[in-house]
Amino acid sequence: MLKIIFIFCLILSSFQNLMAEEYFLTLRNDKVNLRQGPSFEYPVKLFYKKKILPVVVQDKFDNFRKIRDHENNTGWVHISQLSKKKAALIIDDDQLIFSKPSIYSKPSAILKKGRLCIIKKCKQNWCKVYVQNFNGWVKKDSLWGLIVNLFFIFRCPYFI
Repeated sequence: MLKIIFIFCLILSSFQNLMAEEYFLTLRNDKVNLRQGPSFEYPVKLFYKKKILPVVVQDKFDNFRKIRDHENNTGWVHISQLSKKKAALIIDDDQLIFSKPSIYSKPSAILKKGRLCIIKKCKQNWCKVYVQNFNGWVKKDSLWGLIVNLFFIFRCPYFI
């Protein structure tokens, strides 16, 4: 009986994780309205003026997605205003861009906190980014806009 309860909890928690999974998208246009609800009838809370800004999609309703930005502003955006382009924000002050994915390689630029980076590709703990005229590698843990840990922790209330 204990095995059945454990398997049931495992299946239930994995199903809930799949349904409640958050993922990153970016803003498609230079002006995007963030609304209080999932319809054009709801008032605009604020508007974004930055193209390719990364946001976390938390929920969906019809053609609207509930998003959260790096400042924890939440609201609803129409799906046509979102893009699958990969971008991230620097969360550490004075972050170096390296020529290779190693801290021992030559640094090419210093990025300030809040700088928007276009993600070209990622390998293990590093991402190749493009910022204005600079290409290089940045550590993943200093970027906001990427899912770093893809593993789920399964917790069952019967065994905690």
